[in-house]
Formats: sequence, C-alpha cells, structure tokens
Amino acid sequence: MSQWKQIQQLDIKFLEQVDYFYDDNFPMELRQVLANWIESQDWETASNHESMATVLFNNFLIQLERQCSQEQNFLHRHNLKRIFHQIQVKYKTNPLHMAAVICNCLREERRILSTASMQEQGPLEKSMQNSATLEKLKVLDNKVAVIRSSVQMLDQGVKYLEDMQDDFDFRYKTLQLRVERNSLTMKQEVTTLQEILNRLDFKRKEILSKIADVIKEIDTLISSQLNPELKEWKRRQQIACIGGPVLIGLDQLQNWFTLTAQSLFQIKRQLDKLGELILKVTYESDPIPLQRPQMEEQVKYLIYHLIKSSFVVEKQPCMPTHPQKPLIIKTQVQFTTKVRLLVKLPEVDYQLKVKTTFDKYVPRIICMSTFYLYNLGHSFCLLQGPLSVTEELHSLNFEAMLMLQGLDIDLETCSLPLVVISNVSQLPGGWASVMWYNLLTDDPKNLGFFSNPLRASWSQLSEVLSWQFSSFAGRGLNKEQLNMLGDKLLGQHASYNDCQVSWSKFWKENIPGKSFSFWLWLDSILDLIKKHLLPVWIDGYIMGFVSKEMERALLKEKEPGTFLLRFSESHLGGITFTWVEQDENGEPKFISVEPYTKNRLNALPIADIIRDYKVIADGVVPENPLKFLYPDIPKDEAFGKHYNSQQNKVSMTWDSTKTEGLYAIVTSDYLNVYMLYIILLTLFIMLNHHVVKLI
Repeated sequence: MSQWKQIQQLDIKFLEQVDYFYDDNFPMELRQVLANWIESQDWETASNHESMATVLFNNFLIQLERQCSQEQNFLHRHNLKRIFHQIQVKYKTNPLHMAAVICNCLREERRILSTASMQEQGPLEKSMQNSATLEKLKVLDNKVAVIRSSVQMLDQGVKYLEDMQDDFDFRYKTLQLRVERNSLTMKQEVTTLQEILNRLDFKRKEILSKIADVIKEIDTLISSQLNPELKEWKRRQQIACIGGPVLIGLDQLQNWFTLTAQSLFQIKRQLDKLGELILKVTYESDPIPLQRPQMEEQVKYLIYHLIKSSFVVEKQPCMPTHPQKPLIIKTQVQFTTKVRLLVKLPEVDYQLKVKTTFDKYVPRIICMSTFYLYNLGHSFCLLQGPLSVTEELHSLNFEAMLMLQGLDIDLETCSLPLVVISNVSQLPGGWASVMWYNLLTDDPKNLGFFSNPLRASWSQLSEVLSWQFSSFAGRGLNKEQLNMLGDKLLGQHASYNDCQVSWSKFWKENIPGKSFSFWLWLDSILDLIKKHLLPVWIDGYIMGFVSKEMERALLKEKEPGTFLLRFSESHLGGITFTWVEQDENGEPKFISVEPYTKNRLNALPIADIIRDYKVIADGVVPENPLKFLYPDIPKDEAFGKHYNSQQNKVSMTWDSTKTEGLYAIVTSDYLNVYMLYIILLTLFIMLNHHVVKLI
C-alpha cells in the first residue's frame, strides 16, 4: 500500500496534522493526483543536488501537465492548471527548494504514520493530545462566541438608547417652541419628558453596566484563557521543532484573537457613540461622562495588549537545505522564517514593515535588516565575537509599528534561540543544543542557558530521541530499543524514568572506551538510516538497538540461520548482523560480521547484501547462512521487495570474524568462479601440508 493511501486511512486527529504542512508551498491536490510518482522519486538526494532537482522539477511539470490533460472534471482540471502555473513560477529559478519542500512533506507523513502506529505515547505527547485539552478548547471556543453575541446585543441596546434620546430631544425642542408655557398640556408634556428622561437615565446606567460586564469578561478571557493558550501553543511549537507532534492550532488561535479584537473595537465604537449622545443630551448625574472615560481607557489597554501579544513567530528560522532542523543557521546560507499577526482585521490586512535585529539584547549587534511581514529571508555575511558554536545561543528580534484607530501599537517578538554554525560538520552539536534547550525550558530569551544547563530526566529525553527516529527515519523507537539506549547512556537500572542525564554526558563526554559521545553515535546511526537503510527501517526489520548479550539470548533458541540486524556500538554509523548456528555438539554458535558503514553501503544496499551473502569455510560449497529474520520471518519475505531486480556482480569482499573459516559476499552469477577458487584453495592447503606432491 502506498504511503499516501496509508495516510488517508488515519484517524481525523492525525489527518489534521497532515493538513497543517500541505500549504501553498505544495498543495495537497498535487500530492493526491501524483501520489505514486512522487513516492517513487529520490527527493532527499535531489534536495542537495541542483542538477537532479532541476530534472525532477521538469519531470514533475510533465507529469502534472499530463494529469491536467487527462482530467475529465472541468473544475478539477481548472484547479490543476492554476496550480501548475503557480508551481512553475514559484520554483522555476529554485528547483532545490521544491525538492526540499516535497522531501519534508514525505518525512512528516512517515513521522505521523509512525506516531499513529506506536502503541504507547510518551508523556509530552500525551499532554498535548489528551481529552481534557480538547474539552478546554471547546470551552474557549464557546466563551468567545458568547462574548461576541453579548457585544452584538449591546449594539442593539445602544441603538435603542439613541432612539429613546432622539424622542426625548424632539419632544424637548418641540416644547421649547410652545408659546403657552403654563397650560395644562404643557405641564403634562413636561411630566412625560421627565419620565422619558428617567427611563433614559436608567437605560444609560443599564447599558454602561452591561458594557462594563462584557469588558470584564473580555479581560478575564484574555488573561486566563487566550494568553495561556497562546503560551501553550508556543510550547507546542518548541516541541514540534525538535521532532514532536506536528504543530496545529494557530488558525484557531487567530480566530479567537480576531473575534475578541472585533468585540473590543465594537465596544470602542459603542463608547464613542455614547460620547456623541451626551453632546446632544446631558444632565446632572449623567452616568456617561462619569463612567465612559475609564471604560474607554480600559478598552484601549485591552486592544493594545491583545494585538501586541498576537505578534508571533509562526515558523522558526530554518535553512531550506535542512527543513527538519530548524533553529540552526549557517553563515553564508539563506534561511527563512515567518511572523504572523493573529488579529486579522480589514484595517490591518496589508503587509507591515518589520525590522529584524540579530541579538538585539546582546552587547554586540551583528546586523540589522528590513523585511516584510509573513515571509522573511536573510543571508548572514559576518559573525563577530568569540562563539562556542554549539552552545552559544542567539536570537532574531522582530519589530513593527501598527497605527490603528488612533492607537500606536509597537509590535515586538523574537525567535527561539538559534545556533549559528560555519560548517555542516557542526550540525550534530548544533542540533543537540537545539533539542536540549527546547526540551527543558520555555523561556525564549535565556541565551545563557548553556552556562549552567539543566539536567533532563530519562523519561523526557527518551521520548525526544524516539521523535528523532520518527521524524528523520519514519519509525520511532519502541520500549526495548529505548531501554538499550538507557543502558548505554546510564548503565543498567531497574527503572530509568527517575534517572537524570547531564548535558555533558549526552553530548560532550565520550562513551567509555570509545572516541565519540552518545549523541554523536546516535546521530551517525540516524544519518545511516536516512541515506542507506530507510525502507528496511520503516518496515521494522532492523532491531537496531540491542546489546550483544540480549542478541545471543534472543537467538539462542531459534532455528539455525535465524539472524537479526543491529547497529554497531564500536563504529560511528555502522550496522551488522548476527546469525545462530549449531556446533558439532549441537550447542548454539553465534556469528557476526564486521559492521557495514556508509562507504560499503554506497556500493551495495543492505537487502542485496543479505540476499547474496555466502560463507566459504574449509572448502565447503558457498552457501547463504541467513535463513530467517528474527523471530521467524523467511529472509525473502522480509527483504524481497527491496532486492534489486538482478543480483549484483561485485568482487568478493572478505570479512574477518572470530569464528573459524572465511566469510564472504558472493553472488550467484559468480558461483562457478568461486567453485574454481575453492579447488585452487584446497590444492594450496594440501600442498602446504605435503599431502600432494608435484612431479
């Protein structure tokens, strides 16, 4: 089943996450109509090679044009033609960007599929998707709607008050024109006017009381619900940046902020109207001039702070070449970011001029540039000052001025802390810092965090580590795999959840007996999976993280020829396999091969290695000892779909092992050659032992 068909079968909560990252950069319609073709292309490689990206871009347009011509539905054909033109214009000069966008979408799909398939979610993910959270959002949605309705009712109250005052004003002016001022009719009219004025006074007090109540409700809504919800969204954004659940909910927040702002502006107009009314009719103890000024100031205050808080960084700074590693920027490389004003009103429905400052609140200022709201991009050309690349944090500050209905609102927000690197070899350290920071603190301005970094609990860290595999490799880690990592990082414990991990142990200190740190080792495995093992990893056929002791315990009772794949603990970015045989006494014997690293996997895919692996030992006919993938899956059933159509013709590669005999990869095409080789080898051995004498 194609990846896209699997996506379409997910629950609605996962489909909403998919909907988030298919935007104008790559519309979902294209994913639908070109699903199979898209999944058959190597977008990962193309995103780093311009010539390949250009070829794929042109082929993409050909495929889309063909689809347009075959589409029978007129409306669908019209939409596809429109999208075709947009894609052509958008990516014609930058096909690398299109390849990166599609690559990122496919990765996110795999991550969501992985999350959906996991039986158990971690504590961070649970906290973001529990039923109480959903219920809270429904309550907030209802509260905003109730306030909006109350403000609409106030409009009717102000209109009724205006009509009543117009009636009083007309009667009063008419009475003033009468000549006979002492007549009975006039006295009755004065009495009527007094009654109207009393009702007018009552209605003025009533409408002011209702306005005050709604203002109080809005104040409570902003302080106790909207602002906390925005803070939670920002926390969810941090978690999404380091591989957690896809970030959704900003559109809903914008709807709440916008409706609340509309309510406040409507109240402001109502207060303005009340100010106009007292110019026509006022009296002693009139409540409007007594109460209106304070209410007006309160409404202005709420508008100011609501709009000010609604200025957010929607997408954190990220290099197009590394879309899944935001918050790392490299000198001389362009990055993009996106800011958004959550209050969307007709009066502000235009581009605001935004000033961007790098490290505004740090003594040294590297550069200042002017951008426009929503889509920002900038290339750093100079970095000053002593930088500890992976631990010194920086930030981008965004500022704008909004003039709206007599209010001058200074907008300001900042990115999450950034790591600036000068070489891609610094990416692992930079990403380690980004993960550690965003896991442990929600303060966006704590740029000195690594001067005294907090410790992480294993329960927190293990969840984030699993996210790295679900995000970058499409399949997260299960409990057993995480336990092995816990053993490696912390030593064996009955329970890891309460264990604390220091930043130094995670990134700086070498693993005992090794020349690399824990994270560097793990990152090299992620890179190996992404570039050489992805299909097999996604299928779940690589056990990966299992100790040698556990490996032997698992294989001990299995059929001879049962094998499993695990990542090397002694090499950076290596994978090996071990199978079980029986010795002369019927006891299990375990045989492992030297780890395969990226250099060897560049020449031959792992599935073909497993298919073609042969053993040459003591002159025996070469055979493949690998029969069943643990626990009991026939080898060809597990890896068959990943085999190349023809067996690879490669030269023999010897592996030295601790067991007797010699082991080699041998293809069937060369079987006769190897048989001849065995005969020659046997003769050589016999000669050395003087069994055969030459005449």
